[in-house]
Amino acid sequence: MLTKPIQIALVDDHRLFRSGIAALIDSFGGYNILFEATHGQELIGSISAGLVPDIILLDINMPVMDGISTAQWLRKYHPSIRIIILSMFEDAEKVLLMVRAGVKGYLLKDAEPDEFERALIKVSEGDLFYPDFVTRHLLNNFNIDKEAQVQLNPREIEFLRLTSTELTYKEIADTMNISVRTVDSFRDHLFEKLQIKSRVGLVLYSIKNKLIDL
Repeated sequence: MLTKPIQIALVDDHRLFRSGIAALIDSFGGYNILFEATHGQELIGSISAGLVPDIILLDINMPVMDGISTAQWLRKYHPSIRIIILSMFEDAEKVLLMVRAGVKGYLLKDAEPDEFERALIKVSEGDLFYPDFVTRHLLNNFNIDKEAQVQLNPREIEFLRLTSTELTYKEIADTMNISVRTVDSFRDHLFEKLQIKSRVGLVLYSIKNKLIDL
């Protein structure tokens, strides 16, 4: 059965870089470059004109409107659009800002093509893709209130441990012998219970509380 290609917007102020990324994406198959933009305001103009992508590949450092401001705008007005950041640097402060803005993936611009494809697949499936350096930055800046420890039941602990693997939520449901809807309920309940907003946060909570071993 044919499926529609995933629509991608490429936002970067370097034309040659955009051309290279567009050619790479085309070689993967299953994706379509819906449009390109040189900065956030151009992106907003295209979205306002009705071109709404599934995934945005977003540079951080751009003129007129940078990646951080653009990600914050997208989180407010189009939270369903998934964002993958493209960056030249392992910038801890910007990593944290972008994660707080709800980005789903983070890639260095010198990443290997297979890593780039893995990121697209993961984010397309609704998962996150953060390389090790992002996890390190998050872990170093993720604090849990010692007085606010909560009690977790065995199934919640099992779910937390599974979210710390590369399994998708559907695969977690299969492993736990429950429905995907029940997995969604587990996730949303733990988000509220632990005051966490993302799967990365659940993983970091598990690490901090020694529910998993590094």
